[in-house]
Amino acid sequence: MKKKVKVRKPSKFSKLVHIVAIIMLVLTPFVVIGTKALISNINFEVEELKNKVSKQEKTNESLNMKINELASLENIQEVAKEYGLEYNNDNIKIVMK
Repeated sequence: MKKKVKVRKPSKFSKLVHIVAIIMLVLTPFVVIGTKALISNINFEVEELKNKVSKQEKTNESLNMKINELASLENIQEVAKEYGLEYNNDNIKIVMK
């Protein structure tokens, strides 16, 4: 006499767990690749912004040097002479509060 072996059918919960596990195994590589691509694009944008900031800082430094050059005493005296002005120490008055 042969024994009958009862084969249990997997429960609905068990099927659901297996399906979710398979979906996660299939989708995980795509999510990882997508995340790395997004990070790569963001890093590229950051490098572009760093380059723009560096160029702007150089421009600002150059303009500050130009301002200092134009505000120098020699330049002011030169411009004053062009307009017929002269430096007279006797005309300087000090006003105190």
